[in-house]
Amino acid sequence: MTKRLPSARTIQLFVWVVCFFCICHTAPAQEYKRIIVRNVKMVDLAKEEQERIVQILIEDKKLNLVTEDPIPRQENDLVLDAEEGVLMGKLEPDVLASFMILSEDPRSDFKVLLDTNRYAVFALYHGDIQRNKLAVLDETASGEKVKESGWLAYIPPSMAVPTNYLDSSRWNRWEHKYISGMITGALALDRTSWLSQSGGSTGLYGDLNDSEGGEIRALRLGVMGTLNFSTPWVYTFTIASNTFDKGFETEDLDTIVLYDYRIDIPSSKNTTISIGKQKEPISMERLMNMIFEPMQERSAVSDALLPSRNVGLVWSGRDAETYSTWAVGFFNDWLDTSKAFNETASQIIGRFTWVPFVSDDESNLLHLGVGYRYSEGKEGFQFATEPEMNKLPLFVDTGFNDADRIDTLNLELSWRKGPFWLASEYMRSKVDNDILDDPSFDGFHITASWILTGEMRRYNKKNGTFSNVPVAKATDHGGIGAWEISGRYSYLDLDDGGIDGGNMQIASLGLNWWVSPVFCINMNYRHIESERDGISGRTDGVVTRVLVMLE
Repeated sequence: MTKRLPSARTIQLFVWVVCFFCICHTAPAQEYKRIIVRNVKMVDLAKEEQERIVQILIEDKKLNLVTEDPIPRQENDLVLDAEEGVLMGKLEPDVLASFMILSEDPRSDFKVLLDTNRYAVFALYHGDIQRNKLAVLDETASGEKVKESGWLAYIPPSMAVPTNYLDSSRWNRWEHKYISGMITGALALDRTSWLSQSGGSTGLYGDLNDSEGGEIRALRLGVMGTLNFSTPWVYTFTIASNTFDKGFETEDLDTIVLYDYRIDIPSSKNTTISIGKQKEPISMERLMNMIFEPMQERSAVSDALLPSRNVGLVWSGRDAETYSTWAVGFFNDWLDTSKAFNETASQIIGRFTWVPFVSDDESNLLHLGVGYRYSEGKEGFQFATEPEMNKLPLFVDTGFNDADRIDTLNLELSWRKGPFWLASEYMRSKVDNDILDDPSFDGFHITASWILTGEMRRYNKKNGTFSNVPVAKATDHGGIGAWEISGRYSYLDLDDGGIDGGNMQIASLGLNWWVSPVFCINMNYRHIESERDGISGRTDGVVTRVLVMLE
């Protein structure tokens, strides 16, 4: 007898560089969440004649920002003056920072490198200060106003300013007085294999063995960076294609689409206006980059009830002290269609997040979030999705129907303690349609992640999301990369009123191996149970993926 998953109605939604040559001094007793080092001289070793005086921001022991613009300080920051000391070491973003600053230039006197005990005035190893002879700047005493720093963008780019100064001559990165940026790209290769399929599943969806094989799941190329006004604006432009969607053997190409085109404009010290095609400000799972999440695909409920992108304007802000964020947006996709503005539906979306509990070292925190989406009904609705695997028919589908109005509520609950993360979301969409008896559709997911190698996903206080898995030591640096195991249970119900779109529950297990911050190999197993038109089906499958990103 087949053992079925527990009914969703019985499951409750719950809370639930390189360079340390002979320096090994004891770190100061006091630890700082943020360290700002001003007036650092950086030399491009590939072009020795190029020098820059920069500011460096270390946050949570990791490199956050390198810029020639002033970095406003926050209360309780440690602010140091390097007095144009020369930086030695490789700066890598989102990695425990390790570098030193020398009081003399080793290019003019080689003995500086031979006697770092004398000439090293500052040394940081894995985010901890090992030596500090730099003067502390008390800028508030001189009347400077303490301000928030960063780009203040609700959805910040993966890297706003090139931070690896040794690679500033690379073809995909550039800096200029007026504009800075980088070319980014990602390629995901999938292989789908089926383990079993019941007769009911075959009757509903056909023989899924026909969909076995490989595909290019995603192919994306983008440009992002800053327009260097006094307070920089962030720009993002991305194109995407699911090339060879039916397998490697086909020669047909999908249409290239504009995936993102957005400008983020800081409107005050802690608010931002984002204009263009972008993610709507609702659902942490939707806002996070899919390739950095614990599972390969998003849960069925967020895939069915929310769009991937939309065209509009978002006004967002946050309060770092209370760990709260807010965002409101107005959207209408007429730019992506051939219709006039008054022929397409408009949406109003809002999201609020809050961390009611956080430990002193911020390794243990509880996140709460609520989102609301209102949509005009003039374009109707169709809620449908595959079972969290890409090369499949739609397992649940309401079909296209008219609507007078659609209201969607989203609730978020996340708990992270060190390398363990438990996340859950509930979503419900109510449709105004008298003929269909005003149906409502809902679902949820519960996802657990444990990073076996001990790294911890960083919490982003700018938009109330979690970061990608930081790789403490990649394989090309003598480490084993980062290993993560994950599990998820998700449920989606598209049966209500006059709609019989089916329902589906999925249990998933995942294993991710981040060989380096830009190369990942992972595998997901899915057990899918679905019901539609009174027929029940069961399916088991495995998807393996290789992900490569442009460094």
